[in-house]
Amino acid sequence: MTTPETFEIAVPSGQVIRFLDVVTDAPGPDGPTVRYRFLAPAIARLGGSVDFDTAASDMLHLCQSYVLPLLDQSLPPSQIVISLSDRPVPFGEAAPDATQFFEAYRLEDGRCIWEAF
Repeated sequence: MTTPETFEIAVPSGQVIRFLDVVTDAPGPDGPTVRYRFLAPAIARLGGSVDFDTAASDMLHLCQSYVLPLLDQSLPPSQIVISLSDRPVPFGEAAPDATQFFEAYRLEDGRCIWEAF
């Protein structure tokens, strides 16, 4: 896992979001999947100020405004997963004390379209 970047990424809610890492070597159910993971302390169960509905809007914004410009459009993934965690959690490991939110998207006409897990 990489160290979170020092700059904040602006999202609609105004919460503090930092890039954590990107996982590209774990395929999803429909093929190549890219997972962008972000640190979002404000979603914490204890003392947090951002609920899931608010975070979901932020995740769509991250997909559209942060992730899409970074993707190789000639080889787009079949799915993009955006995750927020209140603390760093190694990919694939259980962390019952951590608060984590996930949303999945497909690309359509240059936009992130929400998909139910």
